[in-house]
Amino acid sequence: MICFPNAKINLGLDIVAKRPDGYHNIETVFYPIACQDVLECVPADEFQLNLSGISLDGKNEDNIVAKAYRLLAQHHPQLKPCALHLHKNIPCGAGLGGGSADAAFALKLINDAQHLNIPMEKLEEYASSLGADCRFFLRNQAVFAEGKGDEFTDINLSLKGYYIVLVKPDIHISTAEAYAGVRPEKPAASLLQLIQQPIETWKEHIFNGFEKGVFEKHPEIKQIKEELYAQGAVYASMSGSGSSVFGIFAQEVHLQGLFEKYFYWADFLQ
Repeated sequence: MICFPNAKINLGLDIVAKRPDGYHNIETVFYPIACQDVLECVPADEFQLNLSGISLDGKNEDNIVAKAYRLLAQHHPQLKPCALHLHKNIPCGAGLGGGSADAAFALKLINDAQHLNIPMEKLEEYASSLGADCRFFLRNQAVFAEGKGDEFTDINLSLKGYYIVLVKPDIHISTAEAYAGVRPEKPAASLLQLIQQPIETWKEHIFNGFEKGVFEKHPEIKQIKEELYAQGAVYASMSGSGSSVFGIFAQEVHLQGLFEKYFYWADFLQ
């Protein structure tokens, strides 16, 4: 059995406050995109995880997909061994949620492949224990996220028919580095309200709070955003804490200069 874990982008991101537990409260909108990994589950004598595609740091047993399998095995003794094959296409450390998507899809895939009949609410509980945004990928629809990025409110938002260009330079930004450049502040206007306004207004009102600090340290990322706007993007932003940048266009575009220099993915939004 095979599935295709997809990425997400952040439409706006406000860092609202520092929490007593050391984390930050944020407000953002998660939107799914069709940039996808490939995950396959087949029967095996013992559990194994095989990786291909974009190279990942660390040992296979520490991969979040392996953690998802062990979590299910812990709570469901009837779970049989299987081999999981993960082919990585979604860039890592890009603010796209690729690892969280892999884990969420692994939970669903194993549940379906082995007919465990775990209800969605329980899968969401498992996903939440694996990562703050992991639960988002189980339902895969636009949400307003707050708290640590793990409290979701469904929103009526469709970008179907718009064309997205996703660009990632060869720059790694750690979460600690991204947060070091921000000053938490409650925004004057709620993102939940702003996102309901016409997309043509987003450029002037919806921002990613990580951009200022990241752009100062990595001007190349700022230049990518500026190039997307220069090429006619209706809205462009860094996703999450970076380093990927996306541009949303009213029609299909072919940006050869960016395509030749960086990781580049483009498609129509659904």
